[in-house]
Parts: sequence; structure tokens; C-alpha cells
Amino acid sequence: MLAPVRTLSIETGTCPMLSVQPTRGLVDEKFQIVVMSLLPNQEVTLHSIHLSEDKDFWEAFGHYKSDEHGTVTVVKEESLGGTYEGIEPMGLLWSMRPVPGSRGGLRLRKRDVLTPMVVHISVYDGHLTQGFNQKTALATCETERWYMAPGVQRVDVREKGVRGTLFLPPGLGPYPGVLDLWGGGGGLVEYRSALLASHGFASLALEYLAPDELRTADVDSTYFEEAYQILQNHPKVHKDRMAMLGLSFGSAITLIMAAYSKVIKPKCCVCINGSHVVPVNKSLFEVFEEMKKHVNKLQVNEDNQVIHRHLILPIPSDPTLKVDVGRIKCPILLVNADDDQSWASVESAEDMEMMMKIAGNHHLLEVLTYPCAGHLIEPPYTPHFRASNFILQDTKEKIVMLWGGQTKPHAYAQEDAWEKILSFLQKHLYFSSNSAVKAKL
Repeated sequence: MLAPVRTLSIETGTCPMLSVQPTRGLVDEKFQIVVMSLLPNQEVTLHSIHLSEDKDFWEAFGHYKSDEHGTVTVVKEESLGGTYEGIEPMGLLWSMRPVPGSRGGLRLRKRDVLTPMVVHISVYDGHLTQGFNQKTALATCETERWYMAPGVQRVDVREKGVRGTLFLPPGLGPYPGVLDLWGGGGGLVEYRSALLASHGFASLALEYLAPDELRTADVDSTYFEEAYQILQNHPKVHKDRMAMLGLSFGSAITLIMAAYSKVIKPKCCVCINGSHVVPVNKSLFEVFEEMKKHVNKLQVNEDNQVIHRHLILPIPSDPTLKVDVGRIKCPILLVNADDDQSWASVESAEDMEMMMKIAGNHHLLEVLTYPCAGHLIEPPYTPHFRASNFILQDTKEKIVMLWGGQTKPHAYAQEDAWEKILSFLQKHLYFSSNSAVKAKL
């Protein structure tokens, strides 16, 4: 770690000190920031900056006033302004945004989970809102945020036509298994699975939308069943303690598999901002062809951002047009955002509740709904993206997708939902929540 940079303060004749602890931790672990040796009641700005793997700079900042001892303790004191306000220990992460002059439509995502997200945190004299790179910081620290705890194994999976990455917790196991499905953006997204393995779950991040290598016409229920069995049959995985976790379109697949598959029999499922309104017994190509028929329902706002949620509205009453969730025999956790502009997740959850009540399996359903949160509910302290660049899988059109949400409530949703997801998985995949093995840095 770089040593903290400290600059002599002319006013006090002392060197302000900045402490960020831990300097190395998991991305869902809170840090504590303290600034000492300031003047009493001195106005300062705490600033974070991160260079993404796409070579874009992201920043956040908060305005503070030191106490009578010349100290700022972020966990106790409120930010008076900046990219976040109030007592927010992690505001310097979740309120990050591209620096002024950056490209439009950016989204911050970690591709290489073998390396940390490095964030430089600095303290400046006065309440600043811009021009940080032209000012001299009073002190600077560097912190590393990891998705993989020490000892977690990353294993490429290229077997029986299945593509993905398996993350295994340290030790002999066996561990509960989680099949991890991302949404319609496609590609292989590893960071959530890496973090799940850091909390004691063997997690397979599955790639199922990769136009250059996986033809959607060849991806149907058997592909997901093969992936499930590969995970289930791994010697470090407890074959009778398996779950599926899906976000967005991945939730639809999770519901289909849980309702209809004779191979996939999960102990529980987690669905984040998804829907049961999707053709069943179809290949992905057929699903997207069916979705193309409804593109006239897409809406565009005044900022030319696409609102996707109307594609499945109104929720059909015809049972043949949606997953028969009454067939599901395992506990399901639905995590929904009430400002989801990409998918009609709240309306879908209401319909699912009704269907499951009629079928007599409503006791298996747990629904979390977060006010003013948007579609992309990710691991804690991930910056909020109200809109970003996106390629529609059904038309291959490049657009700016409106995800929805407001920054502060969305940050709360991500932190609270992640804690409840881990608790849900521990409850149903371990004998008790206390038996879960959590790897620590």
C-alpha cells in the first residue's frame, strides 16, 4: 500500500493525518475514515477517485467540518454537501460518478476479479466541488477493494458446451452451490460469484449470451441443466444444497428452471428485478424473436433514454404467456425496485403472489421491494447508474437504457438486499446461518 501523503498545514503548523481502515478489504466490507490534526471547525473536502479498467476516472466527494479537536470521523459526522449528504460511511464509493468531461453512458464494472478496485482517498482544505487535480491534498491514502478473498479459487469452465467461471471458497468443502445468472447484457460477469465464494458458497458465473461463441438458437433449458449438473457434481460442492440466483433476464431463466426442469431441483432461488412473463420451452433465439414483436411498446424519454419495462405490460392474464410459478417447490426470494424502468418487476411480483396463493405455495415466497431504487441492484457500495449504454439482445441496437432509481435510496437497497440475500442462502443451504464459512481478508 502507498504510504499516506501528508502536507504541512500553514495554519496549524502540523501535518493533517488521514486514516482509511481497512486499507484492504472485500467490496461489501465497510471502511472507516478519520482525519486528524486539523484546525477546530475547519472546513474540508474528502474526495475519492478511481481509474476504471476502461480507463475512465470516477470520483465522489463530501464536505465536512472538523470537531473542536480538529478531527473528522466519517462514521459519526455528516457530509454537508457534495455527491452525498448525511452520515454516510461509504458515500465516497456508492456516490461515485464519472469526472466532468467523461464519455457519456458509462457504467463501472469489474472485469478482472483477480485484481482489486483501487481507490485513492484524499482530504482537501475548504469545501471544493471541482478542480481536485489542480489542488494539493492535505493527505492521501489508497485502499484496495476486492471481490475475491484470499484462498478463493477461480476455475474456468469449458465443459459439454457450457461456458462459465467457477469460484470455490478456501478449504476442502463441500460447500453449497449457487448457479449465478446475469441479465440480457450478455457476456461473462464474474464479480458477484467471486464475492459469493468469499462468503462460503461455490458459485458458477454462467455465460449464456455470447453472440460470437454461443448461438442463441443452441441455448435452451438443456444448457442450463448441464451447467447446474457441472456445478452439482464438483467434488467441493454439496450436491444436495444448490441454489439459483438471477438478475433481470437471468431471473426469468431461474423461474423457468425451478418450475419445469426435471434436472434442476434447487433448495432455493433468488430473483433480482425480473419477471415470470417469458415464453417457456423455447430457445433463447425464440424468446428474443417473440420479444421483437413487442418493440412498439418501448418508450423513450426526453433524454433519449429507452424505457424497457412496458415491453411486458400489462401483465397477461393468459397463463400460457408466463411461467407457472405455482409449480415451484422451493423457497424464492424476490428482490424488487419500485423505480425499475427496465423490467416490470413489481407488477410481476404482485402477479406471482396471486398465482402462488391460488396454487397453495405462497408460503414459499418472500418479496423485498425497495422505494426509489433502480433496476441494477448489485453488491453493496457499487455506484448507482440511472442510465447507461446498452445493446438490446433482440434487435442488437445500441441504446442508452434507463434503469431508474435515485442514488441514496438505491445505495441503501444494494446494502440491505445483499445482506438479506446472503442470509437467505445461508438459511436454506446451510443447516444454520452460523455454520456458514466466511473467508476474510
